[in-house]
Amino acid sequence: MTINALEVRSLTKVIGKKRIVDDVSFSIDKGEIFGLLGPNGAGKTTIIRMIVSLINRTDGAVIINGNNLDEQYKETMSEMGAIVENPEFYKYMSGYKNLKHYANMALKEVTDERIKEVARLVKLEDVMHQKVKTYSLGMRQRLGVAQALLHNPSLLILDEPTNGLDPQGIREFRDYLHSLAREGMSVLVSSHLLSEMQLMCDRFAVLEKGKLIHISSMKETMEVDDTKEVIFEVNSAQEAVDVVKEQFADSSIKILSDHQFSVHVNKTSVNTINRLLVSSDIAVYGINRVEATLEDRFFEITNRGVKEEVK
Repeated sequence: MTINALEVRSLTKVIGKKRIVDDVSFSIDKGEIFGLLGPNGAGKTTIIRMIVSLINRTDGAVIINGNNLDEQYKETMSEMGAIVENPEFYKYMSGYKNLKHYANMALKEVTDERIKEVARLVKLEDVMHQKVKTYSLGMRQRLGVAQALLHNPSLLILDEPTNGLDPQGIREFRDYLHSLAREGMSVLVSSHLLSEMQLMCDRFAVLEKGKLIHISSMKETMEVDDTKEVIFEVNSAQEAVDVVKEQFADSSIKILSDHQFSVHVNKTSVNTINRLLVSSDIAVYGINRVEATLEDRFFEITNRGVKEEVK
């Protein structure tokens, strides 16, 4: 039987008469990066706060590597490392002294060698003895990851970890998470940056008003529809569309400019259209498939959830 790195069962949070999180269940495999998506107020941060015991659960269970958090609290917490919102440090102290301070509070023993090892992992070894107030936002974020990794957890939990990072910093952070996952660490990450989550996550869950409305692998979601929008660049868009409509009358066809038109078809039909245009003496200069984005899928999923709720 495979043991999940994290399993949450019927996680629920009620404040007053409002259900902030409503019966949410999901699991994360070992070595997997799992994303929590949803608009502001969907319950992402509340779920993370319940998992790491920053707030109490109204109902539900948190299982880490097969151990129930309520039954084996210390052992289970020692398996987690977390950054919830922006990591806070003593700015008048060096990066090394901050990590040493956290190491002294860790449930597991953290040696100086481990501190140096983690500093190398997050590429901060050259600035570890500089005061944190001299660090850039990206450096402080990486120091937060270092602090979360100090006790060598099997599960890393990150809430909006790329807040304030520039594009280069975001890319470096993403590459670093992928390297951790390849080494077997599991990652739960929450973010509103859909384009970044598309590049970062193996699987994801979508939350809407505290409820889990969708869960799947990133690959399955992006390949859900066999048809794609394909843009043809030709010498005459109008002539080309007239030709294509004869065989693809049921497809969505749109003239974009004098020399470009788009059509929604499957991969096999692209070759058919190209041959059709060439045989009709229409010059084809380029063919480009427009790939769907996670943002497109996200709005399809959340809009579907709204429509189902209205019914």
